[in-house]
Amino acid sequence: MEQSGKHVHAANKMPLCKALMCRPSFFLGHLPSLVRIMENNEIIYDPFFEWIEKYGPIIRLNMIHKVLVWVISPEGVKEFLLSPKYTKDDFYERLHFIFGSRFMGKGLLTDVDYDHWHKQRRLMDPAFSKNFLKRSMQTFNEKAEDMVDKLLEMADWKQEIKMHEMFGRVTLDVIAKIAFAMDVHSILDEKIQLPQIITKVMQGMLLSRDFLARFYPSKQKLIKEVRKSLDILRKEGKEIILQRIKAIEDGEETPNDILTYILKSAELHDSCTLEDLIDNFVTFFIAGQETTANQLSFIVMELGRYPEVLDKAQAEVDEVIGSKRDIDYEDLKKMQYLSQILKESLRLYPPAPGTSRLSGEEIVVEGVRIPAGSNVMFNTYIMCRMEKYFKDPLHFDPDRFHPDAPRPNANTYFPFSLGPRTCIGQVFSQMEAKVIMVKFLQRFDFELVEGQSFKFFDTGTLRPLDGVICRLRPRTNFKTAKK
Repeated sequence: MEQSGKHVHAANKMPLCKALMCRPSFFLGHLPSLVRIMENNEIIYDPFFEWIEKYGPIIRLNMIHKVLVWVISPEGVKEFLLSPKYTKDDFYERLHFIFGSRFMGKGLLTDVDYDHWHKQRRLMDPAFSKNFLKRSMQTFNEKAEDMVDKLLEMADWKQEIKMHEMFGRVTLDVIAKIAFAMDVHSILDEKIQLPQIITKVMQGMLLSRDFLARFYPSKQKLIKEVRKSLDILRKEGKEIILQRIKAIEDGEETPNDILTYILKSAELHDSCTLEDLIDNFVTFFIAGQETTANQLSFIVMELGRYPEVLDKAQAEVDEVIGSKRDIDYEDLKKMQYLSQILKESLRLYPPAPGTSRLSGEEIVVEGVRIPAGSNVMFNTYIMCRMEKYFKDPLHFDPDRFHPDAPRPNANTYFPFSLGPRTCIGQVFSQMEAKVIMVKFLQRFDFELVEGQSFKFFDTGTLRPLDGVICRLRPRTNFKTAKK
């Protein structure tokens, strides 16, 4: 018999992955318990800590006709995520459409066909190269300054500001400009509806996890609004893409953005259809805006709770950046402590908590036999909050990621996934987050408004429940400098 982590014959006598004993329904399986958790705005993954301690790192969830195998094991993460032979499973196919309306389709995030995904990825990788990202610094600075200007209007130490909303608007402006040359200006114009459209789509994404949601009379209005929001978003994407295609064909000057690069490169590929491009338009807007806004919000929440970390972060900004308005690419590499803060925020609050794969054939992990064709789930949120892997895991401690500190096991910490399907935008997002956070720390003192909860909830990504409500005031030691 081969060892754990290797392929085995069906005749082996390894134990099958265990089903949880707390199955509340014979027909619905564990679904009622999970739906109850979501309806209470609780994190669906939190009960797993108790379950894993009781039943081991490989457990099974039953939901109507579906069986999900949860692998909370570095060995399993390494086996499945680092190899291209395990494709994404049909969980991602459920994101192709939401309630009958096309959502992310076969975009980079959701494409389960490895060959088709790989062609798209090769097409888009150069658009996220170092040279392109360095050119993006101008937009990062410009949009972050818009956010600062808006916050200065409210920074009187009295107004209560939901920072998640502000970060959502600035990250939307950034991705719209850099990817599609769209001047949305949502940070300056509160009447812009695109942020609400994206929020509605995320609500639909969460609701679609419930297999029975489409049959609930109380959910019909929301489902209708989700469909309408998706139609608006995809129509907008189609118009922009078709206009750009025509401009390229007519030999007109076009913006130096991600879309132009993809379209000019796509002329050499017959696998990139209009629907693929629209799928990725939606994917970039959702992933490029939502996840970074969430990360920034959680950082502010934790800095407000740990004043010693905030003081150290602002001291680094003052030393490295001073009163500069335009932050350079080289400046970002000098912000070591801020980098640690970003990494620690992703450990505690990974915007994308997990991923999943399809087991093509039977395999043994941790001495447990996982049948062929299983939906195998992996979750960095769970692993990064386990004492087994991180000492005092609920404590926000950026020094975990100090260059001299022991490095965490890469197969427990994977906020951008691992292996060939790792997130294409991870460097982009962390550069953007750094620029925005530097300007925020450079220009403002803040405090968290009392009485709010520090809970968070899952809309497909992890979001702070109350929006991280703050009072701000301009920093007295900041001196105006010329650009």
